[in-house]
Formats: sequence, C-alpha cells, structure tokens
Amino acid sequence: MKLDYNNMLAERIGKEGIPLTALGYLAPQVERATQAMKDKRPQMAWRELPYNQAVIVKDILEYAAEMKPQIDAFVVLGIGGSALGPLAVQQALNHPFYNELPREKRGDNPKLYVVDNVDPERLVHLFETIDPTRALFNVISKSGSTSETMSQFMIIQALLEEKLGKERARKHIVCTTDPESGNLITIAKQEGYKTFYVPSAVGGRFSELTPVGLLPAAFCGIDIEGLLEGAAQMDAMCGEDDITQNPAHMFAVLHYIGMLHGKNITVLMPYADSLKLVADWFAQLWAESLGKKFDLDGKVVNVGQTPISALGATDQHSQLQLYAEGPYDKIVVMMGVDEYRKTITIPKSYGDMPSLGFLGGVTHNKLLQTMQAATEYALTKAGRMNMTITIPKVTPQTVGQLLYFFEVATAYAGELLNINAFDQPGVEEGKNATYALFGRPGYDAKKAELDAAPVKEEQYII
Repeated sequence: MKLDYNNMLAERIGKEGIPLTALGYLAPQVERATQAMKDKRPQMAWRELPYNQAVIVKDILEYAAEMKPQIDAFVVLGIGGSALGPLAVQQALNHPFYNELPREKRGDNPKLYVVDNVDPERLVHLFETIDPTRALFNVISKSGSTSETMSQFMIIQALLEEKLGKERARKHIVCTTDPESGNLITIAKQEGYKTFYVPSAVGGRFSELTPVGLLPAAFCGIDIEGLLEGAAQMDAMCGEDDITQNPAHMFAVLHYIGMLHGKNITVLMPYADSLKLVADWFAQLWAESLGKKFDLDGKVVNVGQTPISALGATDQHSQLQLYAEGPYDKIVVMMGVDEYRKTITIPKSYGDMPSLGFLGGVTHNKLLQTMQAATEYALTKAGRMNMTITIPKVTPQTVGQLLYFFEVATAYAGELLNINAFDQPGVEEGKNATYALFGRPGYDAKKAELDAAPVKEEQYII
C-alpha cells in the first residue's frame, strides 16, 4: 500500500495547502503521539490480533467446514462495526453479485445476509427470502444488551424453536460476544450455543479482525489468514518513528493539520466498487472515535472531523462539484488499485463520432484509472487538499492492510487531538435514553430527565 500526499502540500496546491515547515512545527506533538502509541500498545488489544489468533482461526475454519453443508444462508445480526466490517470485507473480496450466483459458483458457500437495523420490514422480508431452518444466525454483541441485535435474536430464537424445537434450533445460532461478562455470554452458556469471543479490550469498531469479521468471512470462502497476514504487514510499516516512513501516522498528521485549518470534513473516495463499503466502515471508525466533547484533561474541545464516503467515478457526477468549487473545508482521499481483477474492453464503435470514437479499444480499467487521475488534477488545480491511497490489487492481504492502516491512523489521530479514541459517550447517551423510554430497570433518573424535557410547541410543526 502507498500513500501519496503531494497534493496536501502548499508547494502543490497553494495557500490552502500545508507548508512543509508545519511538519517541523508539530514535531513535539508528533513525538508525544508516537511515544503514546508505544506506551499504550498493551492497552490496544486490537494491535495484537494479527499475531494471537491461530487457535481461533483453526476453530473458525473447522466450524465453517462442518456447518456449510447444512445451511443455505449465513445471517449476521449486528449493528455498527459488527455489520459494516463483514459487509466491507465481503464486498471487497467476493463476487459483487455473490448471493445471486448458483451455489457451485460460490464455492459451495452459503449466501450472506447482514441484518443491522430494526426496521420491521427488514426481518419480515428476510423470512420471505430465506428458509430460516436452513440458515445459521450469527448474533454479534459484546454486551448482549444491544437493543437492536438482541431484539432480532429473540425473534429468531422463538421462530426457530417453533419450527424445529429447542434442541434442533440450537445448531442454527452462533454467538460472538465477550468471553466473560454480559447477557449474551450468559444466554449462550445457558442455551448451549456455539460461541466465539471478542477480546474484552477490543472495542466494536476495532473488531473486524476478530471473530466478528473472521467468522462471516470464513463462511463465505474468504481467506481469513490472508487478512491477518496483511494486517501484520501493515503493523510492520506502522512501526516507523519517522512519520515520513509511516503511512498511518502521516495520514493522521495531515488530517490533524487540516482540522486545525478548518478542514472539518474528510471524503474517502475509492475508485473500485469492491472498496466502496470499506469507505462506509471507515466513516464509522473515524466519526465515532474522533468526535469528542472532552479531551483527556477534561477540557471541552468538541473536536472531530465528519467523514463522507463516496465512489469514483459515480460520485464525480453527484459530489465532485461541491468538492472542487464549494467551501474549502474538505480533504479528499482517493483510493485506487494498480490492477483490477477483471478486464473489459470497449468496442471500436461509432468511430465517426469524435465524442465517442476515442473510447474504442480502451479498457474500462484504463477509463476508471484515468477518471481518478482527472479528479486528482481538478482538485489540485482548484487548490483543494487531496491525497491518494493505492494498493496493487484487491486481495485478502491488501484488504487486511487497509483495515489495519485506518485503525492505526485513527488511534494516532486521537493522540494528536488528546482525546480518548476508544469510547463513545455520545452513543451511550442515546442508548440510555432508549432504555429509559422503555422503562428498563435502573434507568429511573434518565426517565425523569426525559419526562422533564420541554414539550414541543405545535406552532412550530407544519
């Protein structure tokens, strides 16, 4: 993987760019952040995932081999990173129309469904699409108190037990949860469900390289050992103290400088359909980790950067106008590949029409890469901060590199901002309000707070 940040610099894009001297001014902060990453590594359990899961991987692969012949669908019940991660890896590494392929063309792997939201139509339509008695449902929740996921679990458990009886239904549910505490581990032990564990110190949005992501990937025939191998490769690259040799640290530093100068939006724009959902996964990672009210000293700072996922060339026709000529408040990060896994050539038709004839004989591969280069040029000419991440080809190893790269960059940005990148108090406030509104025991004070809130005035409702 390569990070090209030429077009972030003032020498390339003018006054809106970063002067090379700025990197020197930030040397003390960079040094502190680099040291903090070393000192806190023992607390960042996700950083050891490429190295400490051999036994877990073996268990996952054996379980997948045993269960695949018995099911037609693997259904993930999870939300946030538990849904975005499996979806991102699936789209990156499997056929874009995977579920529509005949089973033999899927390598005898089951179809994959990810049910994250609790829109009532979602499960009803799923049950119209699959035979639940020929499905394996993967319930993913560290705490086992995630309302969305656990409500889905309870509906499906009841459905399976009605159709199959309690004993047979047991084989159709697999849990991914905390090894020691929480409702789901208690339920799994009580019911006898097969269970995989997320290390207690690994947060949900950093958990894709645990069984949260590895189990669904294995059921869909993805090389999970390759994912971890790629993550280990990126970990080695991120061990450099010199930020000019450390892509994840440099990515974070450039965004930090951008934030200091009003660049409060970052756009991740892959030029490959396979990487589109990696951008969605990144959006949660960046937003939830860095959007914080308080810094580590308790000071109100209200920091963070709004991430936007885009897709090249599609969003050249929907968003690029804003990026090129709108406010100077964005950093655009393009993601490209050197070699696409398929090649298709445009026929030499309509050669008498200059506006179409030039396309004849050109591959779509070349067309998409050219459009990426043109977008880069347009943004640079307009004086807009942009950089490019390039991988040689989309493989399990390079996807593992990308996931780990963004995780390290996020953690490093948190150190530069002097905030805790691993909590989510804003999310918890919404969860607690939900519990209180439903009358969950222990939330009486929150319910009283909600009841005391001002009533909406009808005159402001049209």
